[in-house]
Amino acid sequence: MFSSTAGPPRGGTGRCGSGYREQTYWLRYQEFFPGSLRVGEDDAPDEQWWPWRGTHVHLDRLARPAAPVTVLALHGIGGYGRMLAPFGKLPALADAEFLAPDLPGSGLTPGPPGEPLTYRTWVDCVLELVHRERARDGRPVVLLGFSAGGRLAYDVAALAGPQVSAVVATCLVDPRSARVRRSLAARPEQVPWSGVLGLLPRSVRVPMHWMVNIAAVSNHTQFANLVWADPLGGARGITPGFARSCVTADPVVAPESFRAAPLLLAAPAEDRWTPVPLSRAFFDRLPAGARYAALSGAGHLPVEESGLADLDRAVRDFFDENGLG
Repeated sequence: MFSSTAGPPRGGTGRCGSGYREQTYWLRYQEFFPGSLRVGEDDAPDEQWWPWRGTHVHLDRLARPAAPVTVLALHGIGGYGRMLAPFGKLPALADAEFLAPDLPGSGLTPGPPGEPLTYRTWVDCVLELVHRERARDGRPVVLLGFSAGGRLAYDVAALAGPQVSAVVATCLVDPRSARVRRSLAARPEQVPWSGVLGLLPRSVRVPMHWMVNIAAVSNHTQFANLVWADPLGGARGITPGFARSCVTADPVVAPESFRAAPLLLAAPAEDRWTPVPLSRAFFDRLPAGARYAALSGAGHLPVEESGLADLDRAVRDFFDENGLG
């Protein structure tokens, strides 16, 4: 099912043919997290490779055999699983197994050969990973989505039904909204995206930071600059078809009809990329029972100590409320 190796299996297609012991750019992010959450080479997650649709999906796993729950952490556009490793050290998740994939076309995971990479590829990948985790040990699976990974978690939960026990998202926006597209775009003249991207050949690849506003990923300029220049992150090439699919995909179900799993929106209060009102516009349409928490002083990808403390508290309370502790 999974191979635990430092690099992709023989004949695999991992980017640069290596794992995160060789690709060490991720270490530059650690100084921006509180000391207790920083990850180094000595305590980094175990690396696994999962064969899927002709490619090999890179997985970071903090294995905790006695854990009552598995947390599946999902990155957004311009991110990858290793960037989320510090969140696996949150006290609220100390007893949970923590799994963070590099989604196809991101980090060390190439896209499936012979087919276009789209947002639906991400949905299908995570959905199958949820099913495999449930079959592996039967533990409840919680989806923890950061940035665009929040919408991804929502869509996967809607399709997975009882296979997903809860959803935590830091961002929950509908990119079909003109306001959301203006926030996502690297430059205002790129809006509307669907029209611009439709003019480009499908085979063209451009750096992510040319299309999306990676500079707003953090309120720490140095952190944002690192993501912008990351060859596995903001500087990685994507096709216009993938970008277009991300901003035109309908939600799997309308928010008014979402009843798949308990949901917590833990929104960074100082998010300059997708400001809180954009997530609230979607969240406020959800049925009663969805939970909301503000992460004080936090930017889009929360690294600030105050926001992380709020996230930890909100997740702990949410888990307790839903019997996931």
